[in-house]
Amino acid sequence: MAVTEEEFYDVRRVAVLPMGFCFPGLDAKGGDLPPRRECAPLWRARVLAAMPRVELILLVGQYSQRWHARTAGIQHGNLTERVADWRGMLDATGDEGPRMLPLPHPSWRNNTWLKANPWFAAELLPWLQTEIRRLIR
Repeated sequence: MAVTEEEFYDVRRVAVLPMGFCFPGLDAKGGDLPPRRECAPLWRARVLAAMPRVELILLVGQYSQRWHARTAGIQHGNLTERVADWRGMLDATGDEGPRMLPLPHPSWRNNTWLKANPWFAAELLPWLQTEIRRLIR
């Protein structure tokens, strides 16, 4: 995002919303389990409705991408296809509310994905950083 720590934690500028307001527990290897299915339908639309000035939602990881793509009527396959069509997703969601940008989860596990998809750092990230700077002014 290319923001300072102060900007990131300024609640007037940035909101971090999990897919579920409950910890789903750990799997056998110690990783987080997927968000519980009942959580997002209970609260997500209400919380977003309470924030009418949101212009851009960063869909970090597969769970948020699937949820929001489905609610926007957008169909995409795997992570690479969703993120590769980032411009299409922005266009598809721009008129009906906040624009949505699919992103891979920022994890060491995705280093291989990042190396295999250099367009992400070359095209998407510079656009995102410029757009974030414009929005948080």
